[in-house]
Amino acid sequence: MTDVPALRQVASTVAFETPWLTITNDDVVRPDGSRTMYGVVRTPDFALVMPFDGERFHLVEQFRYPVGRRLWEFPQGSLRGRPDAEPIDVARTELAEETGLRADSYEHLGFLHEAYGHATTGFHVFLATGLHAGEAAREPEESDMRSGSFTLDEIWTMIDDGAITDASTVSALALLARSRSRSG
Repeated sequence: MTDVPALRQVASTVAFETPWLTITNDDVVRPDGSRTMYGVVRTPDFALVMPFDGERFHLVEQFRYPVGRRLWEFPQGSLRGRPDAEPIDVARTELAEETGLRADSYEHLGFLHEAYGHATTGFHVFLATGLHAGEAAREPEESDMRSGSFTLDEIWTMIDDGAITDASTVSALALLARSRSRSG
């Protein structure tokens, strides 16, 4: 298998930019010489943390403006102004900020792309164990956030019922299942 690019970028223009994301219009040339344009959402990679106390996973629920609903998910995010932060540092920070929890151990389960058909964003998945309670330090955008703990069966029911629709959360469960199947 070779990794030969099928498309070659010849120009890129910033169409929109905020402190959290940049959208570019990229002019590209196909292997046959024809041209096309791609709109690309560029954001820093993030960390997703699966806090597990041995029996239950800790999730957060918040209102997600783009879809207009309150939904449950694993704690996740990036560090504003620190796009090059180490993934483990991002995981520790997000867990503490969103839940108040601290963990003795973090196991890196893998790296996935969130929506690579139109975005650069990827995320590191960590399983956090040896949990200790502390105070949450949520950002203003997270002021309505709630946290709760659930068994794996309860989480699958929440997915079935539409209370969890976050693709990152569901795919993190697949990485965890794969990790556990390998370890016996």
